[in-house]
Order: sequence, then structure tokens, then C-alpha cells
Amino acid sequence: MGMIQAPMLAAASGNDVDFMVHGLIPLNFFGHKVWITTTHVTTLIVMLFIMALALIARRSIMKEYEKPSGLANAVELVVEMLDKLVKSTMGKHWKPFANYIGSIMFFIFIANTSGLFGLRAPTADYGTTLSLALITFVMIQYSAFKTRKFRMFTDLFQPIPVLFPVNVIGEFATPVSLSLRLFGNIMAGTIMLSLWYGLLPIFAKLGLPAFLHVYFDLFSGAIQTFVFAMLTMTFIADKRNA
Repeated sequence: MGMIQAPMLAAASGNDVDFMVHGLIPLNFFGHKVWITTTHVTTLIVMLFIMALALIARRSIMKEYEKPSGLANAVELVVEMLDKLVKSTMGKHWKPFANYIGSIMFFIFIANTSGLFGLRAPTADYGTTLSLALITFVMIQYSAFKTRKFRMFTDLFQPIPVLFPVNVIGEFATPVSLSLRLFGNIMAGTIMLSLWYGLLPIFAKLGLPAFLHVYFDLFSGAIQTFVFAMLTMTFIADKRNA
């Protein structure tokens, strides 16, 4: 609550604090005005960047198929490390989920660290993190149905039927906790950096903010990427192994 109150007080006092959430293009959606915001723009930039890297990596691998070197070796190393991580966490059911885990890790990491380039991290917007968590939630429930069929519904009444509401709440708490954990940590870094740039004198904005960006954008962004991926793999594996 204190984190939210601080920018409100700063805005009320007339200080120039910019949290980089701006409406850019208004759209009429069924009689309601909605906005293309900085979050949408940064998300598009992140997606285009990932697509460009994927095309460059594919071209390098195809070009050096017989004797891979340079970028092709780096891509192969990353893929092998990712496969090893997924396999060690999910066990025998790892292979169908390796591409998904790799995709969300790459997207979340690039999104989290986009602040290093003067952009607003899309994961500092709850709409982004909730969407990622809902995709994971669907995969968790699909894994439960694939493994236990309709027993996944009857298990909600275990160990006694009166606990059905509690079990249902527990299931839906998964995407909420996943999304809030990622959103809260990235948003906290965005708020801290915005307050630093907006409230302190100009000499305090030189040099030291670079270390803050390294911590909040790079270090914290990498940690939150790993945590989201590990929780995703753990929840899916629990359903598959039940």
C-alpha cells in the first residue's frame, strides 16, 4: 500500500514523477474509448525483437548445419541447458512442455529487462502477467485432465465433500498468485526508479541509477523469470504425476 500511496502523493504535490504509463492512441471499442498504451507498444517491440533473434538464430543454424560455430553453438548451448532444466524439474513428462517453458522464459526475461533500454517493462502491467498466468493455468488443468480424466473433478471433493469450495479456490489461486508475484516485483522496481528520477535533484540521477537498473531490471528480472518458470513446471508436473 505504501508503494501505491507514494506516487499519488508525489503527483499531488506537483513533483514530476513519470511512471511511463501513457495512453497513445484512442480506439472506439463497442462505444467505449480504450487506449493503445506504452505497455502495448513495448510488448510489440519485445515480440519483434524475439522474432528477429529467432530468425537470425535459425539462419545461423541452417547455414552452419554441418559444422556449427559461433552463434549456432551459443543457440545449441542455450537449448541444451533449457532442456536439462525442464527435464530435471518435470521428469518423464518434460518434452511436450520444453518449448512452452523456453518461450515464456525468453519473453518474460526480455520484457523484464526492457527497462535497461528506456522502455517500460510490459510485466509491470497486471494485464500482461495475468495473461501469462492464465495460459499456464490452462496448461495445468489440461495436464490434470489428460492424466486423471474426470477424476480431476471428483478430487475437488476430497478428502471430504465440504471442502469443495476450498479446493476450487485453491485451484484458481494459482494464476492469481503467479501473476501477482511477477507483477508486484517488476512494478516495485518501476516505482522505485520512477521516484528516483522524478523526486531527486539532477546530480543524483547520474551514475547511481545505472546500478539501480542493474538490480531492478537485470538481476530482479532474471530471478522473477526463473521463479515463474519453475512454478509453472512444478504445477504442471504435479498434475501429470498425480
